[in-house]
Amino acid sequence: MTFGAAITDAEGLRLTPEEKKLFRQKNPFGFILFARNIDTADQVRALCDDFREAVGRNCPITIDQEGGRVQRLRAPLAREWMPPLNHAERAGDQAERAMYLRYRLIANELFGLGIDSNCAPMVDLARDETHPFLRNRCYGSDPKAVSATGRAVAKGHLDGGVLPVIKHIPGHGRATQDSHLELPHVDLVQDELEQVDFAPFKALNDLPMGMTAHLVYDRIDPRPATISHTMINLIREEFGFDGLIMTDDISMKALSGAPEEIALQALNAGCDVVLHCNGSFEARAKVLDAAGEMTEQAQKRAERALAMRRKPAELDIPAAEAELSRLMGGQVYER
Repeated sequence: MTFGAAITDAEGLRLTPEEKKLFRQKNPFGFILFARNIDTADQVRALCDDFREAVGRNCPITIDQEGGRVQRLRAPLAREWMPPLNHAERAGDQAERAMYLRYRLIANELFGLGIDSNCAPMVDLARDETHPFLRNRCYGSDPKAVSATGRAVAKGHLDGGVLPVIKHIPGHGRATQDSHLELPHVDLVQDELEQVDFAPFKALNDLPMGMTAHLVYDRIDPRPATISHTMINLIREEFGFDGLIMTDDISMKALSGAPEEIALQALNAGCDVVLHCNGSFEARAKVLDAAGEMTEQAQKRAERALAMRRKPAELDIPAAEAELSRLMGGQVYER
């Protein structure tokens, strides 16, 4: 069965008959959850079942559960984490272990609800000028340290039965604008970017999935990375990343045009699958129709990624929480 080359969402807490019919016909690769899709644990599990029944397979269901400002699951369904940058800085030289435990616990929360993917690790590098929408979601500013922490975060997910999605490839930390609202530009030569911003993504080029950055590297290509064949080829050839490349949400204002047009541009540039969020039913139908089926190579990458899903390793939750608290000096969660 060839998957549809899109990841999409639902309007509410359960699928409508119209959504079920659309997803059955178009067979999207997977789905993503937002706060509007979340009420109780039983309801989230039922919605995940709806998605999988609609496409007739164990499709991936992802979410943005970084912790801190960006987490769709909130108490009482999930722990209320401090922002990742604060967590990593507070843990100091124990950041790798502390972040592993953080995301191992997050994976446990997700898996128990039927969610088997998460849009993390985020290995964009934090700088003083990094836009506030992104900065405290980062893990630090040193490429080697961020690479190591990102590896620990990915392992925490995989050990918990959850597929990690590395983002925002090839690097969003230089952006001084919010790509939800406008298109950021980075005016640096490629050699400098490769030494710093691109380095964590190269180091983690074996991860199963990656999410693109909606920004322009002016000295490399005038088009946003998500729709730039030059940038996607750089990710493939220079980074050596052969995982599934999904776009960031193509409805973000950094990209111009109708979502179905952007979907085609992204796929033609070399992305494997487009992510479309928060659109009307009609907009979702147009994007799914435009995206069509995955290419043969994209299908292989998708199947390799899905093959990395495994049964979670056993987790002693009280012991993990106690160790994390010790590493963090007693302050683990947002107050």
